[in-house]
Amino acid sequence: MSRKRYTPGQMIGMLRQAEVELAQGRKVPEVCRILGVSEQSFYRWRNEYDGLRVDQVKRMKELERENNRRRKAVCDLTLGKLILEESLQGKYYGPPVVGKALSMYSARSASRSDPSVMSSVSDVRPKAGDQLFATLRWG
Repeated sequence: MSRKRYTPGQMIGMLRQAEVELAQGRKVPEVCRILGVSEQSFYRWRNEYDGLRVDQVKRMKELERENNRRRKAVCDLTLGKLILEESLQGKYYGPPVVGKALSMYSARSASRSDPSVMSSVSDVRPKAGDQLFATLRWG
């Protein structure tokens, strides 16, 4: 059986109709059969939309979307802050800078006296101030 999707306006209309039916003395299962929905859907709708008007429901859904958007923005900013804090503490786990720099010069056969060739691994590793740059560039 395929699932039907109702708009909030339709749900509110059905809930109002159900209130009228219940006021006339009918039981909830009978009202749900009249409306063509399950009891579970009826109770869920009543729990969420009971006493609300259509414009209030639209406003509520709009606020929920806005809250989700803001929650995502805060999560992104928090994650960026944590990454920057880790990089300042020296816990840098980015791509290996050493391998890239050494591979550029390994094809060259130059002597150690050539100043354009880096002579040791310590020359290639980023300094403490460079870690922030490396995180922003590759992270």
